Amino acid sequence: MIQLQVFWAWGRVTMVSFGETPLAFGIRRGGRQLAAVLLAAALMGSSSFAAAPATTKPPMSKPLTSKPAASPKPAMLPALLQRSATQAKPAAEKPAFVKPGAETKPAAKPAASPRIPDNSAPIAFALVKGAPDSCGPGCDSWIAAEGKIDGGAAARLRKFMKQIGDRKLPIYFNSPGGNLEQALAMGNWLREKKAAVRVGRTTVRECGFESQEGDVCTRLKLSGRELHGEIWTRGAMCNSACPYIIIGAPNRELAPDVTLAVHSPRVILNFTGGVPTREMRVQALQRAMERADKMVLDYINKLGADAGLLTAARSVPFESMRILTREEIVRFALDRRDRVESPWMFEAANRGIAYKTILTRKDGETAFRTTRFQLVCFDQDRFELDVERNAVPAIGINALSIASGDLKLSFLSPPRRTGERETWGVFLNGVQMRTLAAAPSADLSDAPLNAVRPAVATFPVGSDGLQNVLKKLTESCPPSKAVVYPSGTPVPWTNNPSPQASAQPVR
Repeated sequence: MIQLQVFWAWGRVTMVSFGETPLAFGIRRGGRQLAAVLLAAALMGSSSFAAAPATTKPPMSKPLTSKPAASPKPAMLPALLQRSATQAKPAAEKPAFVKPGAETKPAAKPAASPRIPDNSAPIAFALVKGAPDSCGPGCDSWIAAEGKIDGGAAARLRKFMKQIGDRKLPIYFNSPGGNLEQALAMGNWLREKKAAVRVGRTTVRECGFESQEGDVCTRLKLSGRELHGEIWTRGAMCNSACPYIIIGAPNRELAPDVTLAVHSPRVILNFTGGVPTREMRVQALQRAMERADKMVLDYINKLGADAGLLTAARSVPFESMRILTREEIVRFALDRRDRVESPWMFEAANRGIAYKTILTRKDGETAFRTTRFQLVCFDQDRFELDVERNAVPAIGINALSIASGDLKLSFLSPPRRTGERETWGVFLNGVQMRTLAAAPSADLSDAPLNAVRPAVATFPVGSDGLQNVLKKLTESCPPSKAVVYPSGTPVPWTNNPSPQASAQPVR
């Protein structure tokens, strides 16, 4: 019997049916019949499989009827922030990513399937409670969905949701991918339940020093009892089959710093009872790809989404991954918002850092603009706020300020420019910083200097999470020191200023 195993993630398949019964078909040749079973795609693993010879390339299925996705610009990655190597957060190896739209030449020999670490457990669901507003205004509890999508994922999700009762909580996915059939089943179920889904990593405090993906922590998550933790969007991923789960839910919100990536499926032949001919293998591969495409397209069409998602996935070989740009995320209906703003987050690196990201797109524009904020402290009463954004066309000299109520702070002009990006900096004392944090939002204003009637462009900046972040940041900084300088001496705020800052102390 030939078993067609369709891969949609980083390893082998163990799922053997679509729905209630396997999808099977027969191939007759020379009086012999080989039954072929199309397996759902793709559970990660490390066992080796008998693969089709290198000379046998799976033919592409019939062209999709949808319009091919345009080649977008490379995905933007944070420039201000770097993760500390010692930071204790869940991590997972990732396959080699290619820039969106980039060509990848086929390998001369079949490349080994990219694998994820053995400690990447099957997807587990946990009820987690965090700090006030940790999952949005008025939201302090959520459901964490972490791990690879295995053959029992959909059943576990239904069982878990029944166990915790009818609680309308957002679900945060962090998954490298997995079984395609299970992903579609989960997406359909989430649509029926009118669920809200997001992408984010959850760190559970009760796991202590145990790995977040380890057996001890997984058992805690599956216990059904309420745990305590935090959400991290930067570095969170939803790859391979995972985006098909997201697109199924009616309420979808994807933070600006999460990663969604797709790639082509992979078909591997395992057979017993005789060796099939090359022609039989080609026919089986063709039918498998057609069935997989039809299954996904039917699902996408039923949801009213854009089939370009599948087209984008098929443009990249299985051995690589294509990161979706924000423009593609909107076009494929994964998240249709034209403004996406993350809450303030704190990261305990070598020095404490607070950060947030805002993506915006104006009416009539196709590309998103990225604005990143970084807040650091030199001691408990001296802070630096940096703003990195797309460079504004140089027409005269501009001034940038941030205001909230009676407080208004001016950034030093001109900013530091690097390529198509510019970084502004301003220093604040503790009182000014607490004033900004207490307000629901602040206005970032742009205006030309020396203009009689300057046209001021304002940009709202939310303060969600800033008070909690400011508390953590302050605790990580050294105590304030009273320093007296001779009259007229510029205040040396720090001997080692942030490399991003180009500002001087605010007078």
